[in-house]
Amino acid sequence: MNQDVIFRELLFKAVRSSGAGGQHVNKVATRVELSFDILNSEGLSDTEKERLVEKLENRLTKDHILLLQGDTTRSQHRNKEIVITRFFKLLTDSLKVSKKRKPTKPSKSAIEKRLQNKQKNASKKESRKKPNLD
Repeated sequence: MNQDVIFRELLFKAVRSSGAGGQHVNKVATRVELSFDILNSEGLSDTEKERLVEKLENRLTKDHILLLQGDTTRSQHRNKEIVITRFFKLLTDSLKVSKKRKPTKPSKSAIEKRLQNKQKNASKKESRKKPNLD
């Protein structure tokens, strides 16, 4: 993953943001929308592209374009910075290869301890019952 090349491929669009802001909100476009075309990126290898499409399939459009929006602050520049950091964090997290889980069995002592605990609880509850007067 070449971050410099990917950064040059990012497309930004500023639109009006919703929320508080008074009269100023109607004049200024502070929400930033980032779009990134995964399949046509030169900063990613083919395996990385496949992995991203697989991991982010629910966040992509039909054309495999990733869209992110940021409108947390009233500043367009700050929102752009926030969206860029979120984007690169999303990419790095999606490209990580998770370890395979090795199936394990509980030890004999753990099984024994669990059974003793069950027996102890059962006897405790048994002692709470009213005695049988037959």
